[in-house]
Amino acid sequence: MFWWSIAFCIEHRITKDGGVATPEVEEIFDDILERAKALDPANTRKWFEKLAVLHFDGGLLRIGCPDEATVQFLQDNCKNSFTRSAQQITGHLVTLDFSVDATVRPSSEDRRYQPSLKLHPDYTFDNFVVGPSNRLAHASCIAVSQSPGDTYNPLFIYGSSGLGKTHLLHAVCFEAQRRLNNAVIQFLSCEDFVNRFIRAIEEGNLAGFQSQFRTVDVLIIDDVQFLREREHSQEEFFHTFNALYNNGKQIILSADSPPGKIPSLEERLISRFNWGLVTRIDPPSYETRVAIVQKKAHVRGLNISDEIAGYIARKVQANIRELEGALTSIYAVATTTGQEIDLELAQTAMEGQIEATFKHISITDIAEVVTSHFDVRLTDLQSKKRSQSITEPRQICMYLARNLTRHSLEEIGGYLGGRDHTTVMHACNKINQAKDNDPKMNALLNELTKQITHA
Repeated sequence: MFWWSIAFCIEHRITKDGGVATPEVEEIFDDILERAKALDPANTRKWFEKLAVLHFDGGLLRIGCPDEATVQFLQDNCKNSFTRSAQQITGHLVTLDFSVDATVRPSSEDRRYQPSLKLHPDYTFDNFVVGPSNRLAHASCIAVSQSPGDTYNPLFIYGSSGLGKTHLLHAVCFEAQRRLNNAVIQFLSCEDFVNRFIRAIEEGNLAGFQSQFRTVDVLIIDDVQFLREREHSQEEFFHTFNALYNNGKQIILSADSPPGKIPSLEERLISRFNWGLVTRIDPPSYETRVAIVQKKAHVRGLNISDEIAGYIARKVQANIRELEGALTSIYAVATTTGQEIDLELAQTAMEGQIEATFKHISITDIAEVVTSHFDVRLTDLQSKKRSQSITEPRQICMYLARNLTRHSLEEIGGYLGGRDHTTVMHACNKINQAKDNDPKMNALLNELTKQITHA
């Protein structure tokens, strides 16, 4: 193959700003990018066009990136699709390497980056769409990123899954690093915090663990509700919180509910979480959803009309992740068929998703499937019985109702015997954990969901 012989017989070093620019190699790389986009539309980004070939010789394709965040994203999400694309285009085995190159600059301001944070390059303040549902959370995150420890400490953000909490936490990290030289930031999930704590105990290195988290400038914990029912972890976090707060260091937490409604959380932690600002993110309005669709499309390099953005926003209302899923479906269909993205194509691409997501499902539908599978009566689920044969079906019913309907926690609890929202939340968290850890539970939930959505 002519292209291949050129690429592999000569070592090329190419930059966007100058140097030796070999048209044949650039053309190969453009083809690789287009094939990668087709193979993995969900991870396609507009900034792919800023990537540059640094070296293409002897089976090694080294790709230059503007910063470590981009390298991490490509390494974690795109290496497989890029490798497959390179091998399909060239017809040879190719090994890929992503690295930061000084000649490849981001389109906006330069960003400092702490590699251990593993930040998502899309999750910046510039890419966050502000609306009535998230305005206070956004403003408070900007404030703490500009002056950590001085205002809103701690900052506690809560809301349902997929509404932008994690996006804001990443954005705070980016902005804090840009503004503060040598700032030490720890950003991790609550589950990761707990696992590191357990590992430190097992290895007899508790002092090292405490030094790692009690000496930072900013501590950010995502999904802090996972501290529930973990007494020793709560004890450790309590002392970590006090050490940071007393030294004027910034603490930012996120959860799916406000501090006082996290089940089995110690009162002293609830009290401390309420010391600063507690702010909620709500589901976005129609106008905000339209703006989110347009912003997400721009990030992916998609050109969609206002009519299509409005159509998606009307059909997808639950959360931002579903909006992203709709764009992925549309892009995949357009790439596969070679058609331009118009309203008809968008309707075709989203047909299956809309049917599955917006089929009217009631709690009664869910209860009928669950009671039939477990051979129990609805009155048993609504009773005060606490035997395992009744408790598990009841919790599964709560979990499915939470995920397949738009009923509130209070409404679900009311239907199942007048239980409060914290009981429903606890049940959902317990089933979600079982789903992650037990393949049989995962298979059961998938089967019950299939029966309910296709009933």
